[in-house]
Amino acid sequence: MLGKFYGIGVGPGDPELLTLKAYRVLQEVDVVCVPKSASDRESLALSIINKVIKRQFTTMELSFPMSRDRQILEEHWAMAGEMVAQLVREGQKVAFVTIGDPMFYSTYGYVRAYLQKNYPDLPVETIPGITAMSACAAALEEPLATGEENLAVIPAAYNLKRLEEVLDNFDNVVLMKVNRYFDRVLELLRDKGLTERAALVSRCGYPDQMVSRKVTDLAGKKLDYMSILVIHKGGR
Repeated sequence: MLGKFYGIGVGPGDPELLTLKAYRVLQEVDVVCVPKSASDRESLALSIINKVIKRQFTTMELSFPMSRDRQILEEHWAMAGEMVAQLVREGQKVAFVTIGDPMFYSTYGYVRAYLQKNYPDLPVETIPGITAMSACAAALEEPLATGEENLAVIPAAYNLKRLEEVLDNFDNVVLMKVNRYFDRVLELLRDKGLTERAALVSRCGYPDQMVSRKVTDLAGKKLDYMSILVIHKGGR
């Protein structure tokens, strides 16, 4: 009998933001897949569920390198997909846990696509989670968008030309993974007179959460990987 593969979003960091459905399914699964890159010291997703799920389960690390080489990435997606498929075919319930939402900038989407293509008979269910940008908006006590405002969400890894176009054409902008490119982004915000309209939230939902409404004070500082910049061109 076939098992089932679940993609489970565990939210941005606060264990209390784990949804009731995610909590229920995590009580039932046999294996929890933990996506990790070579630079990860620990799985943030696993640390969240370990705080609320008081039971033993088997964990299986899935390696996903921080690479831009499509061939390397596809090889690892395939390896992960084969490992998951084998377990599900054995009748096990397997959960792929991910920070935030599994359908939003998550490696889960690639593994799911591999399974759909190569094992279309395998049962799959995706359980959404609260996104980091939603949690950041709550931490700032500011809506991401209201009324007829439009909103762009992009990784800051885009080139500055692309980012400049986005800033010109959208009322509000959320920049994900901004840590490595923050000083370059800050330069562009200065040029456009938007530094006073930006706020940064780092490690949202964790005990060491940091909120800064004076982003110019962060110039030259090392920021955590889990840092998001929110820009409201119209102000709040």
